[in-house]
Amino acid sequence: MRFAAVPRIGEGLRLREPDGMWASYDVLDVWYQKAEFGDVWMPYLHVRMTPGEAAGQVPGEYDEGYGAYGAGYASIGGGH
Repeated sequence: MRFAAVPRIGEGLRLREPDGMWASYDVLDVWYQKAEFGDVWMPYLHVRMTPGEAAGQVPGEYDEGYGAYGAGYASIGGGH
């Protein structure tokens, strides 16, 4: 039996951007779907970049183009 630590709705996490820099994200939704193999349930997360943060930005700096609400949405999930 395997277990994984999955963040809860409202928690923050740091994800590495494609350019190798880290950014803060807020968890908006968590759900589970049965995998295509065996009796395994995969966690999926819907996240949004934390307001006031831009990818690869030094903490404390603010860039209107990236940090505003509505910018930087992403969905991530296991197995895809």
